[in-house]
Amino acid sequence: MDNLTLSFLHTVLKEVQSKHDWKASLDTLFTSLRGSFVFDNVVIYLEDSQSKSLDITYARAMGRGKTAEADAVWGERVATEVLATKKMVLKEPKHLGRDKDRLAQPHLLGMPLNIASRICGALVFIRFGGPEYSDLHIKIASLQAFWSAALIERRDLQEARTELDSVQRQMRLQDDFVSTISHELRTPLGFIKGYSTSLLRQDTKWDDATQREFLNIIDEEADRLTRLIEDMLESARLQSKTLQFKFSPVRVDALVRDVATRVNTHHPELKIEFELDILPPVLGDGVRLSQVFENLFSNAIKYAPGSRLKISTKSLGKRVLLAFADEGEGIPEDFLPFLFERFYRVPGERTVTGTGLGLYICKQIVMAHHGKIWVESVLDQGTTFFIELPADPTL
Repeated sequence: MDNLTLSFLHTVLKEVQSKHDWKASLDTLFTSLRGSFVFDNVVIYLEDSQSKSLDITYARAMGRGKTAEADAVWGERVATEVLATKKMVLKEPKHLGRDKDRLAQPHLLGMPLNIASRICGALVFIRFGGPEYSDLHIKIASLQAFWSAALIERRDLQEARTELDSVQRQMRLQDDFVSTISHELRTPLGFIKGYSTSLLRQDTKWDDATQREFLNIIDEEADRLTRLIEDMLESARLQSKTLQFKFSPVRVDALVRDVATRVNTHHPELKIEFELDILPPVLGDGVRLSQVFENLFSNAIKYAPGSRLKISTKSLGKRVLLAFADEGEGIPEDFLPFLFERFYRVPGERTVTGTGLGLYICKQIVMAHHGKIWVESVLDQGTTFFIELPADPTL
């Protein structure tokens, strides 16, 4: 195999195959073989499936012409011809001369890329000032084109598999959601139906205290049903980007205190500790931010009952940071990346009512404020939700 021994080639391709990142594999392929196949620039063009235009997927300059801007530097015309003819294209300069500018004497070699049984790309090599491409060089270029196509096809398969896994996970979550929401809807409806039927019975007389108790239960379950339906509708509006926000300067330190006061009215057993810095206002929707805070309070009540909840705020210059830290059981690390997905519920928490929409809604609201929300947790020590929001730039 001339100056390329079989053992050397085996070593190179084995190293190429071992790389997890496809671009790193291409770097290894081109760099390793450059000793036997000299080029200055290499570029891979792939055809866009919709627009049919050529896009650069990979490009690397290794020799002369790194700073040049001529069209020949990246060989787009050669790539276009390769796609049109489905064949190798070789372009040599018409006038060769040692006294001429090397950048004005590009030698271009375009090889078709067969990906998924279809020519949909081109691998282009560019040399400035020669030497001309020999038969051996063309064979080496063909080998590199074969492996480039294989690496890109492997990338596409990996991306497709990742997307399929994501779709399957979403389908499982939606199946779980249908099951959960059916239960969540039936429970308040069952209470409402049962107690209202009891009140309407003609063969039984209820005293005033009992009637009031029944009516309170019906009222509470109706509120629960209303919140459930509102979460579903709001989740759909957030997903479709149709939820309206009304932005104005908001003091989130004062807002979180107001929400805490309301929550404590209904849940006096919740111990809340504050460590609040004075924060600059943020440009936000007070109603929607209150909804986020209420959800985090609700999470602490449901998943860390009896735990103290510490709320802290900090000014970070042009941003503000809020933290909600409980001292509950914590969440296993494997589940943390999925907490903000729509319909997701931590496995094993089926005894706690919920639809898996709350944290999804929180994230979408925070993102609409150009902020971010994340969670950190340690088993048997507690969970902390962080919210970072930009300060109002107009103040």
